[in-house]
Formats: sequence, C-alpha cells, structure tokens
Amino acid sequence: MESERRSGEVREQTMERSHQNRRGRGNHSSFSSSSQSTRTRNTKVSNFNESSSATNYATNNRSNAHDVPQWKPSRGNTSSSNTQKEKIKTDEDKEEDSSDFPRLIGTCPSMCPESERSQREQLQDLAVFERLHGNPRKTSPALAVKKFCRTISAKHMQASDVRPLPVLEDTLAYLLTLLDSTDHPFEVVHDFIFDRTRSIRQDLSMQNIVDDKSIYMYEKMVKFHVISHLKLQRCGSSPNISSVHYLNMEQLTKALTSLYNLYDANRDSSTVYRNEAEFRSLYVLLHLDSNSQPMGESLSLWFRCVPHPIIRSKEMCFARSVLRFYQMGNYVRFFSTISAEASYLQYCILELYMSKVRALSLSYINNAGYKLHPYPLVHLSKLLKMKESDLEVLCNACGLETCADEMENKLLPTKQTTFCCPKEGFQSYNFMGLEQFER
Repeated sequence: MESERRSGEVREQTMERSHQNRRGRGNHSSFSSSSQSTRTRNTKVSNFNESSSATNYATNNRSNAHDVPQWKPSRGNTSSSNTQKEKIKTDEDKEEDSSDFPRLIGTCPSMCPESERSQREQLQDLAVFERLHGNPRKTSPALAVKKFCRTISAKHMQASDVRPLPVLEDTLAYLLTLLDSTDHPFEVVHDFIFDRTRSIRQDLSMQNIVDDKSIYMYEKMVKFHVISHLKLQRCGSSPNISSVHYLNMEQLTKALTSLYNLYDANRDSSTVYRNEAEFRSLYVLLHLDSNSQPMGESLSLWFRCVPHPIIRSKEMCFARSVLRFYQMGNYVRFFSTISAEASYLQYCILELYMSKVRALSLSYINNAGYKLHPYPLVHLSKLLKMKESDLEVLCNACGLETCADEMENKLLPTKQTTFCCPKEGFQSYNFMGLEQFER
C-alpha cells in the first residue's frame, strides 16, 4: 500500500510538471507571436540608406527598420503636417552616426560657417577656389564652402553651423558653375565639388529635408557624378585617376540610391516626377555587364520595385533595349539605338561599354570573316559610329593588322591569330553622330 501511495504521488508530480511545461511553451509561443507582430509592424518604417544598393533599400527597409526613428514631413515642406511619412535615413546618417542628431533647423547664412572659415584660414586649409586673390591664408563668404566632415558629434552640433535649404540651393548652384572651369585640371575641379556636395547632402540629412526641392538638388548632384564619370575616364588611366574614378562611382551609387528613395517617399498615388524615368534608367545602364553590380541588386529583382509608368517610359525602354543588344552581342543594333535615342546622361554611362562592344565586333569579324575578302574599314566604321582613322587605331590596339587595296582603301584581313584586348585598357573615341556630347 505504501508503494502504491508513493507511485500515485510521483504520477501527480509528473502530471503537474508536464502541465507547467505546456503552459510555459504556450507563453513562449505567445511572446514569439508578439515579437513577430512587432517585427512586421516595424517593416513599415522606411529606411533610407545610400550605402545599400538602389534596390537593396526595399530589403533594408524590412531588415533595419527598427533602427530608424519615425518622422512626419509634408510634401513640399520640411515641417510636419497631417500627411505623415516615416523618417528617411541617408548614407550620411550612417557614416556619421547621425541617427543621434537632434532635429535641427539650420541658421547659417553663408556657404561656410564663420567659425570654420576662420579656422581654415589659420590652418591654410583653403582650396584653390576659395582663396581670395590666390592667398592661401585669406578667403571670403563668397568663396568659402563648408567642407564635408565625417566625424560629427551630435552634442557639438549647432544650428549656426548648418545651412538651411535656401542657402544649400545657392551653394549647389555656385558649385556647379565651376564644373566647366578650364583654369585647373578636371581632377582638381572634381575633388572640390565632390567634397562640397557631400557636405550639402550631410546638411540635408541633418535637417531631415526630404521635399520636392531636395529631390531636384539630388538630381543635380547625381548629374554631377554622372558627367564626372565620363570626364574622369578621359583623363587617362593613372593610379590616381583610377582611385578618383572609383570614389566617384561610389558616391554616384549612393546619391542615386537616395534619389530613388526620395522619389518613392514623396510619391502621390501613381504620379511620376518629370526626370524620374531618365534617372531610373541609369540603374539599368550601370548594370549592363553581368560581372559588374555597382549597386548590389540584380536587375530582375530591381525591376519589380519600379513603378509601371516608369517601366513603360521611353527612357526605360531605351535602357532595356541597350541591355538586350549588349547581352546578345548585337553591336549594330547597340550603336544604332544609342545614336538615335540616348540622352547626354545615358551616353555618359554608356561610353565605358562602347570600346568593349567595338572590340567584340572586331573579334566577330576576325573569326567569322572570309580570309580571301578583307573587311573594308569604311563600312565597319559606320556600323561602329567612329572615324575610320580611330577604327584603325583600335584594330592595332587589339593586335590586328590592317592593309590597303590598290585604291588605298583601308581593309581588315580576317583569320588573324593575334587578336587580344589592350592590357592598358581601351582608349576613348568620338561617337559619330553625337558630336554634341563630346565636350
């Protein structure tokens, strides 16, 4: 009897522990469900991060949303209103840890705060464009422009050091007037505008300015980086230029990412901004080469996030056609489409690929041509949209010899075994029919 009583107590204790365990698992499941619900709600918070790719921002919004505070700006106004959105977080926010910045409204009336201007005069830290009469120790409010500073502490930030939107607009307009300056090498001009436009983006981020005016400013800054992409490519292939070219591409992708997110954050129903289609098409053109993904996300995933009016626009149709012809190796349609439809910004991105396609066409003709019938350069130059003399230089750079017939017409003999791509890289050649872009 005593053993039966003990067995009953053991069974009761076992049943009680089992009941407690089930109840504990139920509470844990409830907590997990609540956490999942919280994570789901957090995915609605917009994350604006330039360091991610142009389409990674959609993914980052889902994964990093809990790091971003909410904001409530109005369309066309930096103050709060009944139309509320989540806070946009730019690349400058991440680099400078500006998530700790207090909400600021800048009061600096000039392009450079007076305190920074005085300090840089003492340190002789003035760019050539900022020196008054060439004096490295003297500048003026009309010349000095606030430098980009990576290490900014929120507790030391003052409104007097931050420029409000009207001053930022005037500063950007001034900087862009220097872009065509011929008094200094383009690398010097680029270095100055490159740094000062980063400072403009930083001030926009600190004040959480995300209205239509900020969109137009970002469009201008993206345009600067795109034009620089072309001009730096023509400056040569020295290690220094290559480094500057890389940094420019890095900031181009970041600024472009910010611009795309600004478009989405300010969109009303199915509206599209006037220049949005062209700037969206640049993403496609930057990803023509499958081995190069400067902005991270594959095109197939990126296209899913693009509004349908943009997909159907002539700018995006052009970009998709160029992408298709490039991947097919159809050099005739590739160049004819560019000649007929490319805008200047699109051309700036595409020139990098043109020499590759031209070299590919030489490889096709050399391998597939009939040995007894050399290919006339005058005909090929028309297909490749380049001068005949430039085509001859390209043939020689690719290890192919040219000859002339009895009429002194230049010819390309086929079946040569010496074809190769230039080790020092491709030279830039003028595009026949688009001379207005050659500047």
